[in-house]
Amino acid sequence: MPGQEFFEVELAEEKNALDTAQEEQASKDREEPEEFEQVCCLCRRPAGVAGKMTRVQGDFYICRDCMQRMFDTINTTGFPMDDRMDFGRMPNISMINLADLQGFAPCAPKIKKKKKEEKAEPEFDIRAIPAPHKIKARLDEYIIGQEHAKKVMSVAVYNHYKRVASDDRQDSEVEIEKSNMLMIGPTGSGKTYMVRTLARLLDAPLAITDATSLTEAGYIGDDIESVVSKLLAAAGNDVDKAEHGIIFIDEIDKIAKKRNANQRDVSGESVQQGMLKLLEGAEVEVPVGASSKNAMVPMVTVNTKNILFICGGAFPDLEEIIKERLNKASSMGFQAALKDQYDKEENLLMQVLVEDVRKYGMIPEFLGRLPILFSLEALTEDMLVRVLAEPRNAIVRQYQKLLAMDEVKLEFDAEALHAIAAKAKEKKAGARALRAILEEYMLDIMYEIPKDDNIGEVTITRAYIEGTGGPRITMRTAAAGGV
Repeated sequence: MPGQEFFEVELAEEKNALDTAQEEQASKDREEPEEFEQVCCLCRRPAGVAGKMTRVQGDFYICRDCMQRMFDTINTTGFPMDDRMDFGRMPNISMINLADLQGFAPCAPKIKKKKKEEKAEPEFDIRAIPAPHKIKARLDEYIIGQEHAKKVMSVAVYNHYKRVASDDRQDSEVEIEKSNMLMIGPTGSGKTYMVRTLARLLDAPLAITDATSLTEAGYIGDDIESVVSKLLAAAGNDVDKAEHGIIFIDEIDKIAKKRNANQRDVSGESVQQGMLKLLEGAEVEVPVGASSKNAMVPMVTVNTKNILFICGGAFPDLEEIIKERLNKASSMGFQAALKDQYDKEENLLMQVLVEDVRKYGMIPEFLGRLPILFSLEALTEDMLVRVLAEPRNAIVRQYQKLLAMDEVKLEFDAEALHAIAAKAKEKKAGARALRAILEEYMLDIMYEIPKDDNIGEVTITRAYIEGTGGPRITMRTAAAGGV
């Protein structure tokens, strides 16, 4: 029809005008970089998420997705024509006035651009991964104790990237299986911190996620594929880089089978079943830049064959299952072992077996895809003292740096460190209790010290920690007693 051809030409001209305006705006942005980021006036997504924007009348911007959906809607349903037109009301023929878009947004939204952070150079390069003993030596600078756990992780990461290199060559007749790990340890023993430290040392994308929010597909919560989506985001949406990354799933004990079988277990056994394909290796579709699938987010396919999975959890009450197994070995008679001989054993988790974890609620299929099982030691008082002062970013060093900015020297007596470690041991929260205790005792010092410029040195004593005295204050000109 001649009317339809006329409006198709008009629509094509409007598209060309939009493209021209977009090119002009792009050249303007290149010449004068803006402080604020462009935001779509329809879906409210910034340009960093939605991509390039189209500028319309009134200093409004529309992303390409919203613009395409708008044109698709017009071509599918059509808008009623003006009654003054001779063509009457005709389907699939319409015109759009971009000035009407001002009704959608009373003012053009703006988001300030984030400053680009300079990425620090990694300690290691996965293309030339060092030997396990060198990885462990670097971990020793940040992590106190846990010698067995650091050795296991160093070997597993080393073998993982050798496996990746072997698969890339595709000339080997032997296919190496993945060395996924299951890490068990009491709270505050350093499970997450160990993985975070490894992430800083390696030039590899690493995603740390939590299993508590995972649910079966179709229920409220994060889908199982969201763990891969976080890895993709850590790799800068580079699929090839993400497929050689590491995923650490914390609180894995929260998806154990529930004892109550009266209701559907949507966040326990069902999640374990859904994770089987991820652990073994499969191609999954994951959303880009979101934790759940929806029509507004594009999807990409990621192969998890070369992704190393590390699962960790505290597994509370697992000690009771280990005690039950060990006590069954006792026999009757004068040489029988006492049933309470393991009650005061702190490192009982070091004797864990796969059958104990299965009895706890992890299904055999899930445990079969995590062939490396190891435990972390409970932190003793001596280990807590070393955690306070020895690592590179020790808590004591952090406070010393804070007071050094006020030109005040901070020192800790050896007995004071032991008193702090003893209090942390009573809380049974591992290394996490150390920061809470120090915050309590350093509050008054951090508040009072900046008041007096004559203070030159502060020494934390055991008497101050135990509440029977105060810290030693040394003035810049003369020594003074404790406060």
